[in-house]
Amino acid sequence: MGTYRVAMLPGDGVGGDVLAAARRVLDAVGFKADYQHGDIGWEFWKSEGNPLPDRTVQLLKSTDVCLFGAITSKPKEEAAAELSPALRGKGYTYSSPIVGLRQLFDLHTNLRPCKAYPGNPLNLRDDIDLVVFRENTEDLYAGVEWHPIPDNVRQALRTHPRMKRFDDVANEDMAISLRLVTRKGCQRILRSAFEYAKKNGYKTVTVVEKANVLRETSGLMVREARAMASEYPGIELWETNIDAMCMWLVKNPQNYGVLVATNLFGDIISDLAAQLVGGLGFASAGNIGDSYAVFEPTHGSAPKYAGMNKVNPIATIQAARLMLDHLGERDKAERIERAIARIVAEGKVRTYDMGGTTTTSGMADAVISVLD
Repeated sequence: MGTYRVAMLPGDGVGGDVLAAARRVLDAVGFKADYQHGDIGWEFWKSEGNPLPDRTVQLLKSTDVCLFGAITSKPKEEAAAELSPALRGKGYTYSSPIVGLRQLFDLHTNLRPCKAYPGNPLNLRDDIDLVVFRENTEDLYAGVEWHPIPDNVRQALRTHPRMKRFDDVANEDMAISLRLVTRKGCQRILRSAFEYAKKNGYKTVTVVEKANVLRETSGLMVREARAMASEYPGIELWETNIDAMCMWLVKNPQNYGVLVATNLFGDIISDLAAQLVGGLGFASAGNIGDSYAVFEPTHGSAPKYAGMNKVNPIATIQAARLMLDHLGERDKAERIERAIARIVAEGKVRTYDMGGTTTTSGMADAVISVLD
């Protein structure tokens, strides 16, 4: 394909630093794109009451894919306190713009590779090659919550026998978040996981849930996984609980390949898996839907390092690599991965999280210098 239209959303904190580094690597590998800057993040929450302005949504609709930097996200009370005085008391409620993007564009599949590159001093071990598939639009992240509890919701809940022991709890003393899991949501993320395993030669898909307690929601996911596994005779389905999975990932992560989970459990295991291979400075993600995709590092905005040219840009460079692969630019994607692997293996260039002094731009320079 010719020139792509790519939305660039730096967001907050170090987002601008790491996106700039990734773009330089994309330029060096010969990727042709028309980059469109978009507004997103905490500053727009404070000044406009919306961290995901409508103009940014429209911008994304005119592009092929999006590269996203980092977001500052704070609890309800802190967010309200930082809102511009002129906007306070007018009903504005903060919600994460990246979660908003996932739901607005139906980016149902969150893909998080966690691969150890030999030579990284932060690796738990060098033979880890995990890929986490996290359902991206449902579960506890659906945003269906109440506090205090409306009377009509309370009355509906009283039809369930297990609510009886909460009868003496006042509406204002109770908060509820709905864990909403649909069959379609389960099927989409499971299909993505099995297809990826088949395409890339992984022998197992492990569904990570808590079906022994969350019998209906996790139970639906596990039942759908069992049904779908019959379509992939060359791939073995493993089932485990989220708590046990955390233990096994620390004990013997090399035994696992593709992991798949609902939204919250996928969020948990993807961060744990990321730490096994170097931490969030190495962790990237693709938020992929049927017609759009957003690629990002999974780290936060690290505001104390903003503009200091200090943080590790490898996660964002890897996000750019995932974007290239998604667009079918596999040769360019593979060249970037080989360059990252070589720099890590040589061990001469290391950012502060790796125990070195290399800058953000310095790491980008190093990756560019060994592109084949």
